[in-house]
Amino acid sequence: MTAECILVVDDEPDIRRLVQEILEDEQYQVVTAKNAVAARAAYADRHPDLVLLDIWMPDTDGISLLKEWSQTGKPHVPVVMMSGHGTVDTAVEATRFGACDFIEKPLSIGKLLVTVERALESARHTDESGYPQRQIQPVSTLIGHSAIMQRLREDVERVAKTDSWVLITGEPGSGKAVTSRYLHAQSERANQPFVEIGLSVVPAKDVAAVLFGREHDGVITAGSFEQATGGTLVLYEIGELDVVTQSQLVRALAERSFVRVGGTSSFNMNVRVIASSSQDLEKKVADGSFREDLYYRLNVLPIHMPPLRDHREDVPELINFYRDWMVEQEQLPFRKFSTPAINQLRNYSWPGNVRELRNMVQQLLVLNRGVEIDESEVERALSNRGVSNEEIAESVFDLPLRAARDQFEKAYLEYHLKRTHGNVSELAALADMERTHLYRKLKSLGIDPKSSRSK
Repeated sequence: MTAECILVVDDEPDIRRLVQEILEDEQYQVVTAKNAVAARAAYADRHPDLVLLDIWMPDTDGISLLKEWSQTGKPHVPVVMMSGHGTVDTAVEATRFGACDFIEKPLSIGKLLVTVERALESARHTDESGYPQRQIQPVSTLIGHSAIMQRLREDVERVAKTDSWVLITGEPGSGKAVTSRYLHAQSERANQPFVEIGLSVVPAKDVAAVLFGREHDGVITAGSFEQATGGTLVLYEIGELDVVTQSQLVRALAERSFVRVGGTSSFNMNVRVIASSSQDLEKKVADGSFREDLYYRLNVLPIHMPPLRDHREDVPELINFYRDWMVEQEQLPFRKFSTPAINQLRNYSWPGNVRELRNMVQQLLVLNRGVEIDESEVERALSNRGVSNEEIAESVFDLPLRAARDQFEKAYLEYHLKRTHGNVSELAALADMERTHLYRKLKSLGIDPKSSRSK
């Protein structure tokens, strides 16, 4: 699949360079322009899939360029405005002229990537005439016939018949998102909106507006609670909420109503809330970092996701399911897993749970070294995924703890960057790290993802 092309228009060279490096690390093609003249040429020549457009430029400002493209160019190309402090109002105004979103400077890496992904995802599902294309459906089925999974399915189906709020806990990658979708699909709200919010990637200052919406200078932006009216709202990683937003959320849940940021009118809440967390929320309650009243309000019906190591008998079924799903939905080549290969995967400990298994299946299909995946190929893919004390050089134990940790982290990240050919998104999934934190970690350790890319 050809990488999507993003045009970055900004008169500041440091901004252009930073955004280009971040997006190229995510495997996008990036073209930059320092002014409107260069932007027009790149827009006509490269036909980008997305434009990141600065508002203030020395010749023609971004909004004028946006109007020009919306009138004479390709209106279906999404444009995201970039604005500095004090120009957010202007950026919001730009949405009236066709901008699909805006990002405030100084740029947050997490916000940038989320905004880019959202804009491109929307564009992918719209053809030249504006009609939706066939969307790739997310997995929403609980796979496995082990006793653990059968009990889990029964519990989820029983919970789905109620309208109570749910808290789903479990290790990273254990299937909390899949369970949320399955619960919604089995509920009486199945035909109503299903809205998912990853709280760990939303900047703290923006969370309230994302959840409750915003009113500013006559411009109204609906929040997640409004978007999910009549349906289900999933709040992933609820433990990441700051204390101020926790207070706002618990008040909204208690009163079953909310007020948009900057607004005065109260809106009744008609939504089922599902919260999830990879963290120990009871521990966070004990240390005071998570409100006790919010915890008990969300934890009406608890569901705990078992780690894959506790139901490894489901591994063969999971492998076949994800293989068939990727062949159909992502057009990856069909490959058969040999019996020894499946047995080896079944005996693996899966520290990254179902998410790691899914990534493993995808990796083996993408490599496409033949019709059958044999034991030796699986062994190569699994090699060095876990590191024991015996495998760490003895010299490391002579170092101070911080230095030893840095040395291990550097080796770990460099190894997985080579495995993923410099794909930071895949690395973040494997390491179970939020990408903003991962970028900081790579920079602090002096690791350049580009050096690991395939030539």
